[in-house]
Amino acid sequence: MPPRTAVTGRSQEPRRRFAEELRLMRTQRGESLRQLGKALGWDASLFGKLESGQTIGSPEVAEALDQHYGTPGLLLALWELAAADPTQFKERYRRYMFLESQAVNLWHYAVSVLPGLLQTEGYARALLTAGGITGTELTKQVDARIGRCEVLNADNAPHFRTILSEAVLRTPLADTNEWRKQLEHVVAMGERPNITIQVVRLDVGPHALPNTDTMFLRLPGGRTSAWVETAYSGELVQESESVERLQHAYDAVRDLALSPADSRKFILQTLEEVPCEPST
Repeated sequence: MPPRTAVTGRSQEPRRRFAEELRLMRTQRGESLRQLGKALGWDASLFGKLESGQTIGSPEVAEALDQHYGTPGLLLALWELAAADPTQFKERYRRYMFLESQAVNLWHYAVSVLPGLLQTEGYARALLTAGGITGTELTKQVDARIGRCEVLNADNAPHFRTILSEAVLRTPLADTNEWRKQLEHVVAMGERPNITIQVVRLDVGPHALPNTDTMFLRLPGGRTSAWVETAYSGELVQESESVERLQHAYDAVRDLALSPADSRKFILQTLEEVPCEPST
């Protein structure tokens, strides 16, 4: 095997380097994308996107590839460099993304849009377009967001609970076919043993988290951090007293939410209300 360039923070194009390294390792093994996907339990199309640089995937995928190729830590280090690339994610998200990849439990509350971990490509594209992102940057951010969803597909995936404000389900996409796909995806994800989805109805009135998307990350060792976000900014909260105060607010909202079973019925009812448009 030819010598490899040292992995350092001075790598000029970490995303491209990551893609090239993956392609080199696979071709030297003589594996097809289909064979690689079968060996690791992910769809072959994911590895095609990784090797073309369309997405960087998740740290779980990088770790699985390190184990497969016998390169402990190399691909994960390259993934971390790619994730830290300022063209990939803004500075304020980097620490949060790392903690998200390490979390053993994730608890979330959504004010008006679905959490990124449950978004389809069409939904993510519509949201980012509405935010003014276009062209190649749009494609890059959509792929990055969908790649992060792999955290829920790993063998040791964390338990993920999200409480959705009813407003999330009452804010459809302009494309009803894409909206239907998104709701069907939410229903399917809610059937997984590591995912719990609840809905808090609008008629419960004011509550403790009226306008703040919140994600709690329970980390190995029992420590919990929180990420709070608006449409324009996000903040990582790690001071224990502040996290505990947010946790109390979250628990109060959860007490108001429908049960997981009733929430599923509510989402299915919402899905039935979506008009069917003939495919073109």
